[in-house]
Amino acid sequence: MRCFFPIDEEGLGLLKDKLTHVPEQPGSYQMLDDYGNIIYVGKAKNLKKRLTSYFTGSHDYKTQKMLHHVDTFEYIVTNSELEALILEIDLIKKHQPRFNILLTDDKSYPYIEMTREKHPKLIVTRPMNKTNRDLFGPYPNVKAARDTLHLLNKLYPLRKCGKLPNETCLYYHLGQCLAPCVYPVSPSTYAEIKLAIKRFLRGETRHVVNDLKRKMHDASDKLEFERAQEYKSMIEAIDTTTQRQSVNLDDLTDRDVIALKEAEGTVAIEQFFIRHGKIQSRDQTLIPVYLDKGQAVLDFLVQFYQAYPVPKELLSNEVELLKPLEALFKTTLKQPKRGRKKELLDLALLNAEAHLSEQEKIMAHQSEQSFGALDDLAEMLAIPTPYHIEAFDNSHLFGSHAVSAMVVFKNGRPDKSAYRKFKLGKDGVKQGDTEYMKEVIMRRYTRVKEEALAKPDLIIVDGGIHQLNAAKQTLANIGIAIPVVGLVKDTTHKTQHIIDQNDVAFELDANRALYALLAFIQEEAHRFAVSFHKKLRAKGVYTTVLDTIDGVGAITKNKLLQHFKTVRAMSKANYEDFKALNIPDKTIKNIQAALKKEG
Repeated sequence: MRCFFPIDEEGLGLLKDKLTHVPEQPGSYQMLDDYGNIIYVGKAKNLKKRLTSYFTGSHDYKTQKMLHHVDTFEYIVTNSELEALILEIDLIKKHQPRFNILLTDDKSYPYIEMTREKHPKLIVTRPMNKTNRDLFGPYPNVKAARDTLHLLNKLYPLRKCGKLPNETCLYYHLGQCLAPCVYPVSPSTYAEIKLAIKRFLRGETRHVVNDLKRKMHDASDKLEFERAQEYKSMIEAIDTTTQRQSVNLDDLTDRDVIALKEAEGTVAIEQFFIRHGKIQSRDQTLIPVYLDKGQAVLDFLVQFYQAYPVPKELLSNEVELLKPLEALFKTTLKQPKRGRKKELLDLALLNAEAHLSEQEKIMAHQSEQSFGALDDLAEMLAIPTPYHIEAFDNSHLFGSHAVSAMVVFKNGRPDKSAYRKFKLGKDGVKQGDTEYMKEVIMRRYTRVKEEALAKPDLIIVDGGIHQLNAAKQTLANIGIAIPVVGLVKDTTHKTQHIIDQNDVAFELDANRALYALLAFIQEEAHRFAVSFHKKLRAKGVYTTVLDTIDGVGAITKNKLLQHFKTVRAMSKANYEDFKALNIPDKTIKNIQAALKKEG
């Protein structure tokens, strides 16, 4: 059984000896466990002072827990504390250490974007970088963004279609599009529209409302009551979109309010997104602290603002702690002492205190459950703690429409951005479960090896000994060493036991956190596989035949289906019919051979 204890006297002596060689310079440091995994990344103005503080004196529970896992440390010297911060965030992204603050993919806010095209359009988007785009928001939720987009599309004549048609459409005749598909539109016209949208969203709507009222009265005078009602609805929508709040700012500058409140090793971060003088949306986050509150908060905020636009001004009750944000993101950081800005900051701080009080115990319990289950799994399998798990589930109907789904769990939580789908069984050849397992493992981990991708700490396959052995055999053929286990269900399709890489079966206690984690992983892989399988089955023979032919990609497939309508019609076509669609000779031969084989 593998347990974690505080560093023993010999180990502590070696670390203290190593500390004597650490320079008193800025840099990033990395804590490693006894398997060489990076479990924590930090930055310091003085590396020697910061690292020494970890191994001397007493610490709170959270820091002690982290130190129980530490075997040694490494460091990288930088020229400044700002460089150290940037390096630290890069290392966190690369290694995703267990004890660092990781910005998860559910931190996502909708914006309205004016696309950077010759003929732009308005779309709802969730920006994940800070490229120079025309963004308006964030909005409280997708519905708020879509309602605003619907109104803007009625007021401003930008194009609505994804691909320009060859003739004017209904939007042009309704006055809601300039019809760039037919008529030339100058860049200056689009610049004027963009400026008008910015002014509108800032609340400068009087001239728009007056114009709509005039049109409403004109329509009413002409007895066009339906059109008059449409104008009336638009006026009401403008009032809803631009309504003011009791706490607002008259200068209309975009700014974020960041309030911090700490209690017992946890920090609550309350963010108000102020756009055009009012609270557009808000976010609440709780993060654990290991020794240094400032580092934990900066880790989170730097990751956050690397993904989303940074406003001109940040307001906070912890200005000194957040100072690196000014230089890093070229913004202004202030702590207001009076006035409406102070009122906004006080309101954010009040919300941070309330959130901390309500959620701290829940967060601590969830974290203990997740990491405790991972440690239990490591002890059961006699492997390093599997912070990165990849799990597979295959799905098919009597060998047809075979697919596999890979789900990824990092630090005990699903990382949906890393999920992958696989179509299995080329050329319509039906195979068994073990052959499909070999195929997906071969495809996934050949790529991992050839492209030097991050290897998981553990692979989980759905199924018994045969699927497990198929996966082990394939990994051995590839020449890549990764622990792999099989999860087996009982007759009621509930997770029952796990088979390790030595073919030893372990019964799972349904009352423990480990069972809940493994059952969740297994069900998530099954759900993802089945949903993909259903989509392919819905497409029927189109997917089975066309998607297995060499040379037939998405564009060629679409071209064939638009022209022939059915696969049966394709099978009756001759060489010249395909050639007329500008399809290469080799691809035509492949298509005809596949259709003939399909019968």
